[in-house]
Amino acid sequence: MSDFPKANGPDDRIEPVPRRIRAYLAGELVLDTRRARYVWEWPYYPQYYVPVDDVNRTILIDEHRTERIRCGTGRVHGLRVGETSRPSSVRWYGTDALPGLDDTLRFEWAALDNWFEEDEEVFVHPRNPYARVDAIRSTRHVRVELDGVVLAESASPVLVFETGLPTRYYLNQTEVNLGHLVPSRTTSSCPYKGRTSRYWSVRVNGTLHPDLAWSYSYPTAALLPIAGLISFYNEKVDLIVDGERLSRPETHFS
Repeated sequence: MSDFPKANGPDDRIEPVPRRIRAYLAGELVLDTRRARYVWEWPYYPQYYVPVDDVNRTILIDEHRTERIRCGTGRVHGLRVGETSRPSSVRWYGTDALPGLDDTLRFEWAALDNWFEEDEEVFVHPRNPYARVDAIRSTRHVRVELDGVVLAESASPVLVFETGLPTRYYLNQTEVNLGHLVPSRTTSSCPYKGRTSRYWSVRVNGTLHPDLAWSYSYPTAALLPIAGLISFYNEKVDLIVDGERLSRPETHFS
């Protein structure tokens, strides 16, 4: 049980972060803390709030204004390292903040170049300590189709189970009909899996369907079994698993 009290509502709970957190801008260390707080500003994942004593204050630029949000009144600051500037990217909370947040700073994630939990880089947002992602090898028979065309078929997939998302099926590239895949310039990042190496669109029956498949060449350590494999959006293709045609799930990727 956390020593921090719950805040105003179910999306505002506050808990200590047990991991060392570091972040950099333009090669300069901005923060280094073992005392960060998780604050769930909305249900799906938390943000880090960092004690001011663990922040490099020499790069903070006071913008002499405040913003009031539900966590309290934040003094707005920018960041500057040499020629690199990130205006309005930090909120410094004072005595009217929620319990446990007095004299903590909340950084806009994208304002910093790199974030690390211990020595592993984290992307997009802090990882939810109550969410998990597992990659498990399987001998299920998986077939991927679109508009009646077989895109891939495998009897040795890796199944990825991720909290809040449908099971993803990752297949060997040799089991994918690469003739239907068109390389895309799209990239994305995931706090649990890392950065995608590439995306593919799919062309079938003369129609191009954008960004239906992806691959990670260098996933996070926990997801190494999916390295180099290809997965398709369940929401946008037809999956037949052990002879059963699955319904397309409804998610924010639909």
